[in-house]
Parts: sequence; structure tokens; C-alpha cells
Amino acid sequence: MQDYPQWLRVLGMLLALTASACNKIDLEQHQESRPLMGTLVDITTEGPDPALLASATDAAYAEMARLSDMMNHYNPDSVVSAINREAGVKPVVVPRELMQVLTRAQMMSERTDGAFDITVGSLKGWRFSPEHPQMPDAAAIAAMLPLVNYRDVLLDETKSTAYLRKKGMRIDLGGIAKLYILDAGMNTLKRNRVIHAMINGGGDVEAIGTIRGRPWRIGIRDPLHPERLYAAVEMQRGFVVSSGDYERYFDRGGRRYHHILDPKTGYPTTGPCAVTLISTDLNGVNGLSSSIMVMGMARGRAMVEGNPGLEGIIFDRDASTWISSRLERRLIYPAKNKTP
Repeated sequence: MQDYPQWLRVLGMLLALTASACNKIDLEQHQESRPLMGTLVDITTEGPDPALLASATDAAYAEMARLSDMMNHYNPDSVVSAINREAGVKPVVVPRELMQVLTRAQMMSERTDGAFDITVGSLKGWRFSPEHPQMPDAAAIAAMLPLVNYRDVLLDETKSTAYLRKKGMRIDLGGIAKLYILDAGMNTLKRNRVIHAMINGGGDVEAIGTIRGRPWRIGIRDPLHPERLYAAVEMQRGFVVSSGDYERYFDRGGRRYHHILDPKTGYPTTGPCAVTLISTDLNGVNGLSSSIMVMGMARGRAMVEGNPGLEGIIFDRDASTWISSRLERRLIYPAKNKTP
């Protein structure tokens, strides 16, 4: 099995401990953790029928695996890989779910003036494994940058096709597909009559209902010390989404190179080191946390405060932290800033 980072194991343990808090409500819990989308996806459900919870969880994992196989550009048999192979050649017919993700990606690109751009997949040569890092040279990045332009992704919703205008272009849906897939898993649970559930995919969380009669308590990582919590927030419906330079990175020459690339430069972002957003609106929040890392603190603050349905924390690279006014009064801080 993949060797997952320590902070991710800690987060899974924290959520499991939160789920098993005692109360007098006589409901059963079902918890599972399975590898998916390059991370661990945890599902915790609660209800009166253990068999129903188990079967619903299996169905949710099956649906998420189906969509992951469709949208994974590392999988040569995926539809996304087919789109990349046919770049500059011909359109590719895509399933309904993939068209939804592609159209939402374009909407986020427009909303952020290109800070979010799935065509950063055209920037080949980066590898953010600390054990085996790879970095393209400046000439290679300059040569690939003309391929990075979300406007060159042509979608025909009537014909259900997607086409990349230039040869060599590639799309990478890693910044927007995961939350969509987690939400599809949650919708599968709902269709199977589960009303209390939480799905955690590598720190991106969706929750509905309660646990032991109380709101779900979702931990927010401290980006300077990812093995411990900065704070937590309680919720009964919605998403907690995080992006950070501590997720996949390597250090070289005193600088951290991480996996969130700036579409305008071809290099990792140099703005905020982490962003956590909270919302009940999937489309409003999906892809935005990484975009704020590209846009920077000032524009990120304006976007969060200007959206009544959005709350957030932006951790800047100088160790300062900004918390939106609506979220500040909801945060729960640990009694001691230690590993949970």
C-alpha cells in the first residue's frame, strides 16, 4: 500500500476519534478507509441499520472509483487521456459527468482570470516526490507555456465533445475532479438512505447530518506544522476544502517547490502557503483554494469576503494568517497546539 504522509494518518485518526464520541443516541457507526485518487478516502456513516451503512459505503466507493478511472490523466485508458492524445487532432466524445467537470473548470477559470487552469497539465517534467524530485529547466518551461491556456479547451455540450486546440496540450483535472468525485460518493450515500455521513479525501471533506447527535467537527491543518491542527470547525452540511504547499513538494536551494503551479509562470506559486475554504456550494468552492494560492492574499481576501456563502482562512508565506469575519467566530482552537 502507498506510504501516506504522517499528517494524513493523523487527520484520519482525529476524524475517527471525533466520530466515536459518546452520546445517548442509539445509532450504529460504519467507518472505512480505502486508497483512491492517490490518497486515502475515509467514509464515516451513522444510522440504525449497519448492513445498509455497509452496502451504501461499498456503492459510494464504487461510484467514486468509476469516476476516478474516467478522469485520471495518469490512466492511459481514461477519457481524459484520450482527450490529451487527440490534442490538435480531433474532438473526443465525453461522458456527462466529465462534461460537467470540464464546464465547471472553465467557469472557475473565468471567475479567477485564469488563476485556475486545467491546461497546466501541459507543463511536463515536474515531479514533486521528495525522494525522486524532477524539475524542468527554464527553457523547457518557456517552450511549454504557450500550451497553457484554458481558452483553448473547446467544449461542445450539444455533441458532448471536448477538444484541445493545440498539439501537445494536456489537461489535468486534479484541482477540480476530486471534490466532484467525493460529492458523487456522498450523493450515492444519500440515494441509499444514509442521512448522517462524512467523506474525507486527503483533507477535502464533505459532511451531512450529525455524529452522535452533534455537528461534525472538521480539523484544519496548520501548514507550518502539518502534523497538528490549527483549529476545527463544526458543520452539519457542506464542504471544507484545503490547498497547501505542504501536500506534495521538494526543497531545493532554500526554496520549496510544490505541486500547485502558476499558469502564467509555469512554476509553483509564491503567494499564500495554504488556503482553507468552507461552503455549502460545491461549484462555488471547487478549485478556488488553489486559485487563491495563485492570486495572492489581497485578491483571495476580496473573493472570500465578497461571497456571502464562503468562509475561509489564508495562511501567508510570512507566517501571518487571515480569517474571514464570518468564520472567525466559528473556529474551535485546540486547548494545546499538540499532535492530536
